[in-house]
Amino acid sequence: MWIEGYKPIELLLILTIATFIYIGINYVLQKIGKRIPAFPQALLIWLGAWSIFKYVLTPPIPSALLYTYMGLVTLVIFLFISSTEKGWSEFKRPILNTVMAVTPVYKSVRSVSFVVLPLLIGYGTYDFNVPKFDEPIELRTVHPAPPASTTVRGQNFTLQTARNPYRVDDKGEYLPVGKEDKYFKQNPFAPDAKGYLLYVKEGGSIFFQNCHFCHGDNLNGRGMFAFAFNPIPANFSDPGTIAQLQETFVFWRIAKGGPGLPREGFPWASAMPPWEEHLTTDEIWKVNMFEYWHTEFFPRTWD
Repeated sequence: MWIEGYKPIELLLILTIATFIYIGINYVLQKIGKRIPAFPQALLIWLGAWSIFKYVLTPPIPSALLYTYMGLVTLVIFLFISSTEKGWSEFKRPILNTVMAVTPVYKSVRSVSFVVLPLLIGYGTYDFNVPKFDEPIELRTVHPAPPASTTVRGQNFTLQTARNPYRVDDKGEYLPVGKEDKYFKQNPFAPDAKGYLLYVKEGGSIFFQNCHFCHGDNLNGRGMFAFAFNPIPANFSDPGTIAQLQETFVFWRIAKGGPGLPREGFPWASAMPPWEEHLTTDEIWKVNMFEYWHTEFFPRTWD
């Protein structure tokens, strides 16, 4: 059953359960005469929150929202630790010991923190931002005529006859275009989802990991990077875009991106990367299904 606005409730329930687990562990440790110091406690809470936001919540939340949540968690932890003089003194003690290198162990930790760690962060930032593919020369274009066939990851697809292998019902039987209408109001993230809905869920996860940065959370072409391009990325919620295209056409465009456009697509070009270099053919088909399911449009047929 689809519950509008369920995500905040799910998040609150998970955080509440995590809080009770944390209180329970502290209670047990106090009963046996042991206690986790303030600094490791704060670090464990921070890592626990990050793990929940990153791996527990479904569908995955955008990275920008993850960073926002972690900033709030960091602020709350800092306020909680500094609420008492005793807690603040205990928290900052290992930090001061590290800065002052009061023992050989702390001196080693300082070396790692001030030298090795910044180098690793710098390399990670560089690796995250450096382009992993050749950038297109121009921006984007209206969709050109597709080729008769295309080769993706060594497999040849005849666009007029190819079918999405994951467009199947609960019995595993192929769903002709339009027959999936009954699934549009159902929840693909339900525990008992199967068939068509299961693949929609997987496609949604792939979309939010890779595509929403440009095409937006609501598939309206208003992602966080969208306005770096002129014109902005395609608005899938507009009935003039994917609703007017065959599903195999969308598969071809996703797989080949801007660099795979035919010559008549220029002098304009598409800023979209060739996703066949990053996704499998199965993942591309599933993203296709999610885009049509989310917008409640049907791909055009060759009839």
